[in-house]
Amino acid sequence: MTQIKPPAQVKPLDRAFALEAVRVTEAAAIAAYAEIGRGNEHQADHAAVEAMRAAFNRLPIDGTVVIGEGERDEAPMLFIGEKVGQGGLSVDIALDPLEGTTLTAKAMANALAVMAMAEPGTMLNAPDTYMDKIAIGPGHKEGVVDLDAEPGDNINAIARAKGIKPGEVTALVMDRPRHEALIAKIRKAGAKVKLITDGDVAGVIETTDAATGVDIYMGLGGAPEGVLAAAALRCIGGQMQGRLVFRNDDERARAAKWGVTDLTRKYSLHDLVAGDVVFSATGVTDGSMLRGVHRDGDFITTESVVMRSATGTVRWIRARHRRVQAS
Repeated sequence: MTQIKPPAQVKPLDRAFALEAVRVTEAAAIAAYAEIGRGNEHQADHAAVEAMRAAFNRLPIDGTVVIGEGERDEAPMLFIGEKVGQGGLSVDIALDPLEGTTLTAKAMANALAVMAMAEPGTMLNAPDTYMDKIAIGPGHKEGVVDLDAEPGDNINAIARAKGIKPGEVTALVMDRPRHEALIAKIRKAGAKVKLITDGDVAGVIETTDAATGVDIYMGLGGAPEGVLAAAALRCIGGQMQGRLVFRNDDERARAAKWGVTDLTRKYSLHDLVAGDVVFSATGVTDGSMLRGVHRDGDFITTESVVMRSATGTVRWIRARHRRVQAS
């Protein structure tokens, strides 16, 4: 299986990299802004990828992409294993230059540019497969919910932990046909279901913010997004479990290539991300977590959140950028 260093061996990242991380996601979000509502998912993603790669290459890091846009033969930019940066501190990088390509193309809410940096060997090299996930916010004893438990049991467990009735629990689930049975079981337990069309990194993070009303995240989403979500939870608190889900032999072979030998393993939050990590997200379209990119006269405004697990610091950053005029 992929080896992850135990937290005790992890050297904290320089705090300056928190602000450097914001510049990277800001660049991707601003590039994607031009493609909002234009109906071209590929072009929106391409613009964000190009901008994020250029921003990384301005940083004093020796970075390796461990969660990226795909494998080298499938992704011209920011592929898994690609080296970025000008040289310096060695870091592993997980990224999604545009989480919500469909959301951007259709001018829908909650599209983000997302990345995380950590010391080498401390993030799971998750293959591009599905991951079955369950996540809750901070403040609960470890193991209050379990990926292997029935959905109704998890609803009852989180209700007891919060001192509320099951009918007051809200579960967030991606709106997919594969989740019909899961949704039915959640509702049978008396809980409410909030459906999202895309963006399960933001969906997991919603469990940490009481203002969203989301108590628990459940269901299948992308494995790379699972690692990014785990990076955020490492910073702000919470619990998460995940298990890789394979649809065919090609996906199993891809997992083996990245060092995953136990195909049924249940990963805890610390299995997914260990040690110090910096996480950054910038809104592309307006959403529940962040305001999107907007034009303000000769300027463009962005809103970002940047977190660091070593200190538990969470910063919200609103920035104004001078628009580049066409020549």
